Amino acid sequence: MREKRAGDGYSLSVIMTVLVVGIVLAAFTAGFLVFVAVYNRSMRNNTITASEQAVVQVTNTVSDYTKNMRELMELIQGYYRDSPDSRNTAIDTLITTRNDTVLVTCYDEKGTLLETWSGGRGIKEQVFKNLSLNLEAVYQDGGMAISKPHVETLLADYYPWVVSIQQPVTAADSSKNLVVMDIRFSQIADYVDEVGIGQHGYCFIMDREGDLVYHPQQQLIFSGLKEERLEFLKDSPDGYLEYQDVIYTIKTMADSGWRVVGVSYVDELITRRVRNVAALLLGLLLLVLLTAICSSLVFSRMISKPVKNLIKAMGEFEGNASDFTYHPVEGSREIGALSQSFGHMVVQIQQLMEKVREEEITLRKAELRALQAQINPHFLYNTLDSIGWMCEEERTREAVEMVNALAKLFRISISKGHEIITVEKELEHARSYLKIEKFRYKEQFSYSFDVEEDCLKYYCNKITLQPIIENAIYHGLDRMVDEGEIRISVKSRENHLIFVVEDNGIGMTEEQCREILEGTCGDKTGIGIRNVNNRIKIYFGEEYGIQIYSELDEGTRVTITMPKIGEGGYEER
Repeated sequence: MREKRAGDGYSLSVIMTVLVVGIVLAAFTAGFLVFVAVYNRSMRNNTITASEQAVVQVTNTVSDYTKNMRELMELIQGYYRDSPDSRNTAIDTLITTRNDTVLVTCYDEKGTLLETWSGGRGIKEQVFKNLSLNLEAVYQDGGMAISKPHVETLLADYYPWVVSIQQPVTAADSSKNLVVMDIRFSQIADYVDEVGIGQHGYCFIMDREGDLVYHPQQQLIFSGLKEERLEFLKDSPDGYLEYQDVIYTIKTMADSGWRVVGVSYVDELITRRVRNVAALLLGLLLLVLLTAICSSLVFSRMISKPVKNLIKAMGEFEGNASDFTYHPVEGSREIGALSQSFGHMVVQIQQLMEKVREEEITLRKAELRALQAQINPHFLYNTLDSIGWMCEEERTREAVEMVNALAKLFRISISKGHEIITVEKELEHARSYLKIEKFRYKEQFSYSFDVEEDCLKYYCNKITLQPIIENAIYHGLDRMVDEGEIRISVKSRENHLIFVVEDNGIGMTEEQCREILEGTCGDKTGIGIRNVNNRIKIYFGEEYGIQIYSELDEGTRVTITMPKIGEGGYEER
């Protein structure tokens, strides 16, 4: 019997080795052929997509550039409706403030130079050839014509590379002139130089006539060391085409008629990579075969180890189910089936746990939004009403300040949808609110801030101070005869931030303070404070929140406690 068992074990090892090697070879060969075909097609599609993306990026950048030129020309055209002095001042200011604008010139219908605006740069007395002026230019929609890049020839001792845009204008005296504006082209050239498709691919710009507008290797082209198939590309439609192992991607810009061409090389991006991948896969095949042979010989003799590994995996999963990563246990068919079933069970349980966790987070978000949405909306209506009567009384300066404060208030309130903002932003929000309310209450109260500088960098719930201040004004100071006072402070205590809002208002009883926090008061008094307290506890825990101390006819002090949270130390939920 012992000899028979030994023979059976050896036979199982041999059979498993042959089966594993045969299956691996068949599967790998089929997979290799399919993979190479799919990879080759995928690489070709990726190459075309990358080239199209590069061309679209260049097209968008150049389109923005030409759009900017058109907007500047429209601005100058508007200046021509003003008096000469106003026009000169406006154009000189434009050239001085925009470093991309080199020169603005004005010509009559025959091309005689009438005026120049150079921002203080000297103009040549004699010009051999004015490359910026083209009386035969074909004007496009809007009456504008854009030239090819060229060297500025009108300025003395200054030769930037520019593009000229010219447009007929009618001056205030009804005279017909031609305005030419020269704008630097170096920014676009630098951008095109940086765009690459693979190691050797690039983009260039040509016009409809097949002439180069800009090429990153144009010096080689002009010297005859490199050629581009411009005639072939001139008549080609937009899209991509392949010619002699080169993929061309073409896109025409509607506003200027320029064509952006992307050049990528098939051998570099496709053929060479496919060969490298094929060689890598063949090497991987040898490694897999060797591993399969060794593994089959070893695992066929190991029956108990898979069982122990499976038991160990079950124990680890029982101890830490959420972070457990299951690695299938190899063994006999029965052990493999059990291992697979256990793996499915692990995945299903973890998915269920994750689903429950996500539902809890979703519920938490809904609670936060519901609590935040309860903040009193009537403040906006009252503020707009105050701005309205300020405008009626022609108190425009105060109305403008109030509008600016309201805009800052709501910008910080929105905070791009974030629940957590910096203490500095929260204090800006509180200052804007106090500024508005001080306008509305006609200076019936004063306020002050005492903030430790180190506290500004930490994070807190947004719209935390405003409801507290609102309650102090409406229920503490509104019924006072004397001038009210509100004091706001932010201090650092160990691992906590302490916000304090104090007023010298009419105060409250201890029972009223408790009713506000517990929500048992009959009216809407303190709903803002209660919502702030609930939001803090939901987000940070029950140990944080609001405490109210008040005495009748003395005032009220509201203390808010939050943990110190630095940048990156919290997670939006």
